[in-house]
Amino acid sequence: MSLTQIARSCGRIAGAANALRVTAVVSSSVCKMHMSNVNTPAINILVNQSIYKSYVVRNYSSGKRSMEEIKDRVLKVISSYDKVTADKLSVDSHFINDLGLDSLDHVEVIMAMEDEFGFEIPDSDAEKLLKPADIIKYVADKEDIYE
Repeated sequence: MSLTQIARSCGRIAGAANALRVTAVVSSSVCKMHMSNVNTPAINILVNQSIYKSYVVRNYSSGKRSMEEIKDRVLKVISSYDKVTADKLSVDSHFINDLGLDSLDHVEVIMAMEDEFGFEIPDSDAEKLLKPADIIKYVADKEDIYE
């Protein structure tokens, strides 16, 4: 298993764990929540001695996106990364040379893009995505958007 694959697995496990740490309030009574099984994204919710099963799901729009929307989302995800300063970020900023990210940071940015757009980017393609413009073009190609 490569370093990239290990980093992606760890990031996904951490993301799933964060998504499952939720306190729910139903009918003004606090619910107890716990994971039923580590391998499934199901949560058992105990309300008044009755157990309900809930699933963590992220929904994506089925409509076509515009290039401008993809650009805004890519820049928003990158700017939310704690090691990126907003004043250095532009569409043509190089992750390593201009923004000062290392290879692990680059993997984390690619993983964030996978989560944002809902598809996996193969390692062979991820190595070539060194600028936000590259990611925007890749996502647009993947979703058949041309302007």
